[in-house]
Amino acid sequence: MKVSDTDLPGVKLIEPRVFGDERGWFLETWRAERYREHGIGADFVQANCSHSGRGVLRGLHYQWPEPQGKLVWVSSGHVFDVAVDIRPESASFGRWTAIELDAESHQQLWIPEGFAHGFQVLSETATFNYLCTRPYRGEFDASIAWNDPEIGVEWPLEPAGLSDKDRAAPHLAAIERDRLPS
Repeated sequence: MKVSDTDLPGVKLIEPRVFGDERGWFLETWRAERYREHGIGADFVQANCSHSGRGVLRGLHYQWPEPQGKLVWVSSGHVFDVAVDIRPESASFGRWTAIELDAESHQQLWIPEGFAHGFQVLSETATFNYLCTRPYRGEFDASIAWNDPEIGVEWPLEPAGLSDKDRAAPHLAAIERDRLPS
């Protein structure tokens, strides 16, 4: 497995080793000891999967006060995946990075606690998978505006579908610092 740092500290691109032959292919999507060797010592407690159509944008989401780390990948289709550093004390606060993930490359993205996350579907449809370090808690669910100009994410498509939550999300500057991860 190959692990590369992105331009945001802690966010990592993972390229699992794929074993293929005439029957198809096999890969490990998670093996604690191997990921720990690369600084990803997560204990996952919840697995999620979503399926969306072209242009659908989900995010930018986070939980507070119980932030989640996420290991994400695409099992069908192609997405533009985004992480935003929302730790007020961080030198990279408010900065974002993006990786295009697709089912053919099998790449994963590790997004540690302290980051907001979102993605947009670039293919006709996509199935998106998440392993999370904490369970989802509705009372801790939070969002940042996907189009916050101070963050400046350059989404590749006009959104074709946004949830009510994502349409109403505040800009990062409007969120009280004690409602963000430290």
